[in-house]
Amino acid sequence: MSRAEAKRGAAAARKRIAPGRAALYAAVALVCVAIIAPYAWLVVSSLSFRVDLTTVPLKWFPKKLNLENYKEIALGSNGIKASLKTGLLNSIAIAGSSTLFCLLAGSLAAYVFSRLRFRGKGAVFSFILLTQFMPMIVLIIPIYIIMSRLGLLNTIPALVIADCAFILPLVIWLMRGYFEAIPRDLEEMARIDGCSRFGTIFRIILPLSTPGLAASGIFAFIIAWNEFFSALVLSSTLRSKTISVIISEFSSKVGVDYVAMAAAGVVASLPPVILALVFQKYIVQGLTAGAVKG
Repeated sequence: MSRAEAKRGAAAARKRIAPGRAALYAAVALVCVAIIAPYAWLVVSSLSFRVDLTTVPLKWFPKKLNLENYKEIALGSNGIKASLKTGLLNSIAIAGSSTLFCLLAGSLAAYVFSRLRFRGKGAVFSFILLTQFMPMIVLIIPIYIIMSRLGLLNTIPALVIADCAFILPLVIWLMRGYFEAIPRDLEEMARIDGCSRFGTIFRIILPLSTPGLAASGIFAFIIAWNEFFSALVLSSTLRSKTISVIISEFSSKVGVDYVAMAAAGVVASLPPVILALVFQKYIVQGLTAGAVKG
């Protein structure tokens, strides 16, 4: 084949590929718009006045920015908007505690299922994963009764325990896949050098599993942060209410304060959004590394 014929063939191939590539770019753009548009409208709504959101035809961008709700959330000393600060601190404490506990307990359990052999291993692991298919509404009554008898209602520990019950199986599943991708030879060499089982875990396995720990931790934090139903049932006082529960209280019999709710929604979304943006590299690396065995 001559060079001219080769060039013509390459040009024809590019023409065939161009429509498919354009369709791919269009699909990606459509997905991006579908994901970004709701959050962008939330931000715009939080900076608008109520009249801007109820005007027909709708005003997509306000002529004047409304920052009063953000000022009341940051500087207010009473009222439901000021209580968002307490709810924000409660959510951080609950989500952070749940994440740390699930990472510690989940990593140890995942190591057991990944490295050790014992009777009924597959059945126990399947039973743990089965709990992921059970919605919170099925178990909320037993959880409520247990917390009531333990005297933990309206406390942060009650919400931490409830969140861990649903997050822990996910962390075990993610970390088990990551541990299985780590060569066993590294662990055997450490054991030969005199390192104990726990020493091997904390000195060899966990340091090599940093991306997996980061990915699991971010998922655990986001799930605990967004949990609403258990927080609504188990907390009825401000000392334990999460920010998601407090935001729901903006809706009353009188009406809905859409602007204030949007501002509260933006504030509530900042911690997980910032966390995901900062550690997005570890999320991708942790999930993909656990899918390939070394």
